[in-house]
Amino acid sequence: MLKGNKGEWSEVYVLLRLLADGKIYAADSELNKLEDVYFPIIKIIREETKGEVKEYNAGEMISIYINGSKVKELPATEFESESGNLLNEINSKDSKGAFSVESTQNFMDKIFCYKLSAPATDKSDITVKIIDVNTGYSPTVGFSIKSELGSSPTLLNAGKTTNFIYKIVHNHPDLIRETNGIYKVSGGKNHTDVRGRINKIIKENGTLEYRKMNNQIFEDNLVLIDSNMDRIIAETLLYFYKDGISNCNEMVEKLEQENPMNYGNVNAYKYKFKKFLTAVALGMKPATVWDGLDEATGGYIVVTKEGNVLAYHIYNRNYFEEYLLNNTKYDTASTSRHDFGEVYSENGEDFIKLNLQVRFR
Repeated sequence: MLKGNKGEWSEVYVLLRLLADGKIYAADSELNKLEDVYFPIIKIIREETKGEVKEYNAGEMISIYINGSKVKELPATEFESESGNLLNEINSKDSKGAFSVESTQNFMDKIFCYKLSAPATDKSDITVKIIDVNTGYSPTVGFSIKSELGSSPTLLNAGKTTNFIYKIVHNHPDLIRETNGIYKVSGGKNHTDVRGRINKIIKENGTLEYRKMNNQIFEDNLVLIDSNMDRIIAETLLYFYKDGISNCNEMVEKLEQENPMNYGNVNAYKYKFKKFLTAVALGMKPATVWDGLDEATGGYIVVTKEGNVLAYHIYNRNYFEEYLLNNTKYDTASTSRHDFGEVYSENGEDFIKLNLQVRFR
C-alpha cells in the first residue's frame, strides 16, 4: 500500500480536484478565492517514471493517454467524488506520520497513477497545460504545491548551506566556555540554547558583526536578487535570535525602522525581502547554482484548510509576494544536524553561526 503524510496525499488530492473542476481558481493576497479569475485546464501531465508520460485531458470525460496512446476514459464526476473522499480521509488523520487510503489507491490504480508526489529534485509538483485567458496562449506550466491540511510546510529547508557566520567582538576572557555551556532542557535532554547564547554575548558587551555565508553558492544566488541580500537576511537573523521576532512581515517592519543599510527609501526592504521569498518558493535552492529563472513556471498552488485548491499564478505575482510575506516565519532547526549555535575560534577571532529556516505560519 502507498503511504504518505498529509502533504503528500494533498498532491494526489490536487490532481483529482483539478480534473474534477476543469479549472484552477486564483487567490488574492489573503488566500481568498477570486471567483472571476481562473485558468481553464486542458490537461495535466505526469511523468512518474522517466520515459512514461501520462496525460489526463480535462472535460466532462477525462481521457487518459500514456505516451500519446489513449488508454482510458472516465467521467469527471468520479474524480469529484474521489477527491471529496480523500479530503475527508486526510482531515480525519492525525497531523503527523504516514497513512494509507485504500479507496483512493484503488482509484489511482484505475487511472494509472502509482506515486503520491513528484521527484524531490523538481520544484514543480504538478505540470498543467492551461488556457491563459489574458492572452489566449496555452502554456504548459509547473506549479509547486503547498498544503494547509497538514503541519506547516517549510518554504526554505535548513541545512549547513543556510548558515550565516558572525564575528563576535568582545573583551571577555572566558566567553567561549561560558557561552557554549548554555543549554535548555526539554524531554530530559540538553539542547543548544541559541537565543540564550546570543543574549549572553550581548550581556557581556559583545557585538555580532556579519562576516559571510557558510555556503558560497547560496551567497552567489542571493546576489542575483540583490547585492546586499545576504546582509539584509543576516540582520533579520539577529532580530530572530536576539529579539525573538519570527514573522517575516514583522522582520521587514523592524528593518524599515532600523534601516541598517541606510537606504533613502525604506520600502526597499519589503521589496527585496518579498523577491527573496518568491525566489525560494519558485525555484531557488541554497546548494544549487541558480540562473534567476522560476522552476515552478506556473506559480504556486495552495490547498486551503477547507480543501479549496487555489493558485498564485505568475500573472498575479503581487498577490503571491504579499501572501508569502504575511504567511511565513523564521524557525529554529536542529543545531547538531546543521552545525550552528556554537562559539568557535579561528585565527585568534571568535565566531558563531546562525541558521536560516523559513516555514509557513
